[in-house]
Amino acid sequence: MDERVRGTDKIWTRDFIMICLANMCIFMGFQMTMPTLPLFVEQLGGDDRLVGAVLGIFTFSALLVRPIAGRLLETKGRRIVFLAGLAIFALSVGSFGFMGSIGLLFMMRIVQGVGWGFSSTASGTIASDIIPAKRRGEGMGYYGLSGNLALAFGPSLGLFLVTVLPFQELFLICSLLGLLAIIAASLIRYQKVESDPSAAVRAKRFDIYEKSALQPSLLIFFISVTFGGIATFLPLYTAEKGVDGIQWYFLVYAMALMVTRLFAGRLYDRRGHRAVFVPSTVLIMAGMLLLAWMPSEAVLYIAAVLYGFGFGSVQPALQAWSIEKTAPNRKAMANATYFSFFDLGVGIGAIVFGQIGFLFGYRSIYITAAASIFISMIVYLFIIRSEDKGKSI
Repeated sequence: MDERVRGTDKIWTRDFIMICLANMCIFMGFQMTMPTLPLFVEQLGGDDRLVGAVLGIFTFSALLVRPIAGRLLETKGRRIVFLAGLAIFALSVGSFGFMGSIGLLFMMRIVQGVGWGFSSTASGTIASDIIPAKRRGEGMGYYGLSGNLALAFGPSLGLFLVTVLPFQELFLICSLLGLLAIIAASLIRYQKVESDPSAAVRAKRFDIYEKSALQPSLLIFFISVTFGGIATFLPLYTAEKGVDGIQWYFLVYAMALMVTRLFAGRLYDRRGHRAVFVPSTVLIMAGMLLLAWMPSEAVLYIAAVLYGFGFGSVQPALQAWSIEKTAPNRKAMANATYFSFFDLGVGIGAIVFGQIGFLFGYRSIYITAAASIFISMIVYLFIIRSEDKGKSI
């Protein structure tokens, strides 16, 4: 292993700053499109079902390529996979404004998902390479801040720019952010791929996941379903209810998210996932129920705070858990497994909620999202019971 990683417990190295900067830029480009793409689809003549399909197909294409990305990260190295993913993402986003039909936009979203699947899997793996093992929860929390900064300003900035610029120029700005990510990524000193004598055996079998990461990955699936409902339909829902301030919702949510990064990772390092999961999911469920009610802007912002505290605490904890017991040469596949389930949740949320919103109204989306969080709690209790039984044997 690289001496700079093995010989120090320092988190804030040059390489860590560069991976955070690259991650922030690509997330900014991504977050600026999340609340504006539904508006673009509506401009092209689509309804709620098409909005859900266009938003959801992105995550499914990312899901399909993540296992491939994990294997390539283990065999070809971090640099080529990361840079290729960033380039595909930047080019595809820049092309959105030139898509004159929903069909063409749908196909380009598939390409964007490929770039996102490669770049985000690589980014999380590179961050875990750089962060000292004994400070992994804390370091992943700080790394997550880079995405949270993008979340704090990306959706609000995108919604503002779309009022003063045509969609074509908005998407070109997002593409430029992808270029900045490529520049930052090119400055990182990447860890060499460790030789793995079993790699040839694994390559011959259907190697698409890391077993040790399955439990936290299953939990993030049920939790990330809620994100599909918020990012895709909340701007349309607030407009229907006549509640202003959707731009500020994303800012308030992201600020709450960032506050949790200052302590949630350290809490995980010291006390494990049992101290984090249940309180976090209770907050997320409360946020979803408040959105289903939402009589005013004040309730919208309270929901943002609750969701931010809950999601900001549980997401880095589950990601750290997913690689906690993974062999060093399988960290890339563990990250691929985790993000595959994350993507699957977001994608299913966007598509299913599109149908629910069309048939039963937007309010039903957030009631269903709360039910998904409740299911995650039940699954977690089964996992804990299994762990306790294993220790008692």
